[in-house]
This record gives sequence, C-alpha cells and structure tokens, in this order.
Amino acid sequence: MYKEFYGLRANPFNVNPDPRYLFLTRHTEEALACLTYGIQSRKGFVLLTGEVGTGKTTLINKLLEWLRLQQVATAFIFNSRLNVPQFLDYMMADFGIPCDSRAKSQVLLRLYNWLLDRYRAGETAVLIVDEAQNLSEEVLEEIRMLTNLETFTEKLLQIVLVGQPELEQKLKQPQLRQLRQRLTLRAKTHALTLDETKAYVQQRLRIAGSNGQQIFEPEALAAIHHYASGIPRVINLLCEHCLVSAFVDQQKMIGPVVVEGVARDFDLGDNTTSGMGTTPAPAPTTGADKFDWVDALRSLATLADRLREEDKDLPEERKL
Repeated sequence: MYKEFYGLRANPFNVNPDPRYLFLTRHTEEALACLTYGIQSRKGFVLLTGEVGTGKTTLINKLLEWLRLQQVATAFIFNSRLNVPQFLDYMMADFGIPCDSRAKSQVLLRLYNWLLDRYRAGETAVLIVDEAQNLSEEVLEEIRMLTNLETFTEKLLQIVLVGQPELEQKLKQPQLRQLRQRLTLRAKTHALTLDETKAYVQQRLRIAGSNGQQIFEPEALAAIHHYASGIPRVINLLCEHCLVSAFVDQQKMIGPVVVEGVARDFDLGDNTTSGMGTTPAPAPTTGADKFDWVDALRSLATLADRLREEDKDLPEERKL
C-alpha cells in the first residue's frame, strides 16, 4: 500500500529469501565462493552455518539459481523433520530419479547408477539440506553413507548441509565424529555491521525501484541497526513496519522516532533514547527483563517449520 507513496515498484523488505536481494558482504562472498568451489572441485561435503535470520536460505537460493543455470542436477530438502525412508524418497523425487522399488538397497543402487551416468557425462549432482540442525542422528548417518558413493578419485554426490549454530554443536557429538571428519569445507553467515546495514537497506530499496530519493534518515538507519543487531531478517521486519507506519502518517522521511516506536511494538531491545531524534542508547546487557530476540526468532523459525510441514507436506503417493 505504500509503494506508490515512496516511488517503489515492489516490496523491498519482503521476508521471502529472494536471491535477487542477496547482499554481498565480505563474509557472504566468502561463503558463496566456498560453496561453489566445493561443488566444482567435487569436495563431497560442505557445511554452511549461521545464526537465525542472517541470510542462509537466501544464499542457498542464489547458489541454486547458479547451479540451475549451469544445468547441474539438484535436490533441495527444506523439510528436515523426515525419517530415513522419507528422506531418501524426497531426494530421489527431487532429483527426478524413477525407482519402482521401495527397498532401500534398490533405491541406493538406482541412485548410484544414476550418479555414475552423470559422472561419465562430465556432470555432477548436488544435494542441499536446509535446517539441518533438525535432522535426526539416523538421517545424518544416512547422509554420511551417501558420501561413500564415489569413484577411486572423486565423490559422485556433492552435499551441502545448512543450519543454525546448533548444527555445529550436534556434529561434535562422539557418535557423529565420522560425519564431522568428512566435512571438507565450512562457511558461515554473519550479522551486518552498521555500514553494511545502511548499504543493505539502500540496495533493497534500489532493487525495489527507488529512484535514490532518501527515505530513511541516517539516524533511523543507525537505530535500525541497533535494534536489529545487524540481523537481516530483523532489519527487514523493522523497515517494513517503519514504511507502513510512516505511510499512515504521510511522512516521506522516516526518522529514528518511527523506528523506536516499531521496535517498542516488537519488544526489540532498549527503547530509550538519549534525546529526541537521536540514535538510541545501547541496550542494557544485563537484567532479567531484557528481551532475547534470538530466542524469539528461533521460536518463529520453529513455527515456520511446522507451517511448511502442513502446507508443503509430501504428496500421499510419496509417503511411506
């Protein structure tokens, strides 16, 4: 509703992980380079981790976009709450590999022959598993066994595990040490700095059609960075609601007071300021009443997982 008012063609702060809006910081470029190198070099196993809301799925969607342009066969598993038969079934279906038998031995044999055919044709295949911190130990062990599909010199299947920092902790468990030892490359996403936050907001506005007209005051961007702690998903949340709030009041320019009001509505950090129109004072680091936005985002992410399970559950004919 505010697009015409601010001269935009699209919603610049949509929470969907649209690869067009990928913001390339030094860390993001390093992560993307690590992923592409690992796949092109047939390293076999690559790990991508990062805190909730730091852009992992957007980065993976950019990777998938590139892989499809290169005509690389991909399977993307976004629902990690699957048992082993469901996991294999989903992977085979996403790769487009027909298999008449439900027997695990036959499924793996069909997969191996398919991978060999691609290898002989000079092609590869990539399996990407998002939200991998939710995978059971049984499924993680099955994924490790998939890395045994290889020739004498190269891995036939390239695997990318994507997850929150809890995934790294899970992989440190003694029973998963064989899987941990097979990880050849590791990449991470990070929160944005203040300068990166400013550039991030401006880039999204530009992609959405902004003609360069200033919408957020510098002090407002500083406040957004402060309340969001540099987390892109929270930055999007704040910016979106700031645009709506300012539009309702017919304000062409968004100042820190608007940001503070939105942050207060979402219980993000300390809502006090050192003066009207100034950057908010740092949030207190102690106190039982401090809102933990990381825990809140994790709760939201868990809720989103459940909703995805309900809305995008496996078709009946593919359930076991």
